[in-house]
Amino acid sequence: MTETWEPSAGGVLRLPSGRLVRGRGLRRPLPEGPEPTFAVHLLGGPPPPVVWESRWVRWPDFRLPADNEAARSVLREVWSRAPDERVEVACGGGRGRTGTALACLAVLDGVPAAEAVAYVRRNYHPKAVETPWQRRYVMRFAGI
Repeated sequence: MTETWEPSAGGVLRLPSGRLVRGRGLRRPLPEGPEPTFAVHLLGGPPPPVVWESRWVRWPDFRLPADNEAARSVLREVWSRAPDERVEVACGGGRGRTGTALACLAVLDGVPAAEAVAYVRRNYHPKAVETPWQRRYVMRFAGI
């Protein structure tokens, strides 16, 4: 078992179940402190190499995942690993795609889909989930 994130660390979202997930932008330097044990990179092209375990979901900037099933599968993996590991979700800027993925994790954690974007904006970043189609994706996530 690995330790999870410090709840007060930058970018860490606490889901209602107590699971901690860090969101971040890959264009910014890696935050100080412990490294993730598992990360999901939401990018249009291959991510930079990292020394920890990671998955890539092809997800172009300001868009939606290229493969809904792959995205759903990896987000379920993030959710299942979060109680015992330092899991991270990251895109280029850390707001749109990352916020959308965090809102989907909130849905998996029991937050009603209609409230998930507000939950992430309140608890992660006020500008998370940037486009109308990203908001719709969260609303439909439970049924994907």
